[in-house]
Amino acid sequence: MLMSKIVGGAGDMINAKPADYKDNLYLAVNGAWQEKAEIPADKSRTGGFMDLDEGVEKSLMKDFHEFANNETEINDDLMLQAVKLYRLANNVDHLSKFHQQPILKDMQRISDLESLKDLSAEIAQLSKDGFPLPIDIGIEADMKDTAKNVVYVQGAGLILPDKSYYDEKNESGKQLLAKYAEIAGRLLSMIGYKLDEAKEIVEHALAFDKSLVPIVKSSEEWADYTKVYNPMKFSEFITKSDNLDLKSLVVDLINDTPEKVIIEEPRYLDNLNQLVNDDTFENIKAWMMVKFLTSNASILDEEFRQTIGEYNLALSGAKELKNRTKYAYNFAAGIFSQVVGTYYGKKYFGEKAKEDVRSMVKKMISIYEQRLAKNTWLSEDTKKKAIVKLDKIVIKVGYPDKIDDIYSKFDINENDSLYDNVSRIRKIVTQNSLDQYHKPVDRTKWLMPGHMVNACYDPSRNDITFPAAILQAPFYSLEQTSSENFGGIGAVIAHEISHAFDNNGAQFDEYGNMNNWWTEEDYAKFKELTKKMIEEFDGIPYAGSKVNGTLVVSENVADVGGLRCALEAAKQDSDFDVKKFFINWARVWRNKSTKQLTEMFLSIDVHSPAPLRANVMAQNMDEFYDAFNVTEKDSMWLAPDKRVNIW
Repeated sequence: MLMSKIVGGAGDMINAKPADYKDNLYLAVNGAWQEKAEIPADKSRTGGFMDLDEGVEKSLMKDFHEFANNETEINDDLMLQAVKLYRLANNVDHLSKFHQQPILKDMQRISDLESLKDLSAEIAQLSKDGFPLPIDIGIEADMKDTAKNVVYVQGAGLILPDKSYYDEKNESGKQLLAKYAEIAGRLLSMIGYKLDEAKEIVEHALAFDKSLVPIVKSSEEWADYTKVYNPMKFSEFITKSDNLDLKSLVVDLINDTPEKVIIEEPRYLDNLNQLVNDDTFENIKAWMMVKFLTSNASILDEEFRQTIGEYNLALSGAKELKNRTKYAYNFAAGIFSQVVGTYYGKKYFGEKAKEDVRSMVKKMISIYEQRLAKNTWLSEDTKKKAIVKLDKIVIKVGYPDKIDDIYSKFDINENDSLYDNVSRIRKIVTQNSLDQYHKPVDRTKWLMPGHMVNACYDPSRNDITFPAAILQAPFYSLEQTSSENFGGIGAVIAHEISHAFDNNGAQFDEYGNMNNWWTEEDYAKFKELTKKMIEEFDGIPYAGSKVNGTLVVSENVADVGGLRCALEAAKQDSDFDVKKFFINWARVWRNKSTKQLTEMFLSIDVHSPAPLRANVMAQNMDEFYDAFNVTEKDSMWLAPDKRVNIW
């Protein structure tokens, strides 16, 4: 029998064993590693990206430890505040003296709400102070005019990661909800509620959560990014609730009356009266209490962190929580992300590497341009516009030249509780975000800090960001051949460029405005190709479940475009080695995850599982078949008419 249609190759990529390149590229490269790999007890996965993450964490933790013991070594005021926060978060004895005390005044604010009228009267202030609300706002660039910031209206989110967890047949969803209820009840009793009282509050909270399930968007719906853009006249928006003062929610927060707001979830707004009314008030109040307590428990003291940690472990499948010192470092590095990222970039990466990578990005853009010029399915008109968009992409490499001003407002008081310090910082961040309404969009903003092992494309700014931390082996190293580097960082760079032309990015122009720059015929062809990409992945069996082709389409379009483009770039070097190219491409995707994380990612992540990214994209490249002599008899064979190539 001919194995002509195994999308993703043969073999089990969860309980991995080594395989032949012809049957499973991923397992041939990573099978032996995966068989022996141990997921660290305090993590839910290990592999390519995660190994680098750990290396970065180790280096920075060492630096933080030394700084904490000797402040005179720090020659930067912002870094000093980050180290103070680390030291405070690590000071278990100091924090245990406060125990539950710091959160009580805020819990009391929710508890004092006696009716929907009370909630409505205070809605703007509650939003400003970071309380969970059944409806709230955020400030972002207007998708159709990205020079300006506008108000986006958001609904409440579910307790579990996605609607699919609430499905009658989803056993892990039931277990997780039961675990959440148990932990929430315990936390309420830790701050002074009697057990039966706590149980009743949790039941009410879960009732409100359940009422959201049929109405909120699924991860698949959120993945269709442009669907969040639903402008509505402000005069119409304020009529959408019989019970909440939607006008003051917006006007009091931005100190202005906008002409329009953008509705992210129209279905939610249409059902707002059904969700939020006098009959549901007790449930909403309980939900606010439980959500607020569970999301802030870890910043009280170690006992609270361990308690909420039990739920987080059940969710992620990790065996144990990070130790306190690691938690303190990650927490401080998260709040002072740009400060820490810039410190990391300057110390461990430097200006020379910044220039090296910038020139690699420019090379990939020029290869992309050549490929667009030779494209056979686009008309000249669309090609020209695509090339204009390409030329306008802003490149951000390593770390920003200037740290955002907001960080200079963060002032850590180590005599205070961690909770109070963090509350002050969060209020500054919220106010800063609201203030953006009256300012033009800041196009210099970085979406990722320098110490993050990742990369991204922002359709509204038409920019790509490559933080310093991803620029290491196996992605990139002077010790690797250029073919290996192109199979690693080259494909990552081209992947991010391809996002400018994926099913979401393609709807934005060179200035990041949502604007149709395609001819009708070309866009129809493009949609046809993305449909093929959905079909290629849809239903591939993985970890006892199946891949949702629609959820992962944008990342797959970027993957296939990125790999194709990186391959073309690699071929231009005289020492091109096609095998090394594909082997490093597969190495980058090595991954071993807990069962819980795998299940969660299959339902919420817009990326396909890493082993399938390695294999299916290789199966789409004709060069792969020649390199490893793959024929119709082999499991990695995909008939030529089944191979999907877009860019």
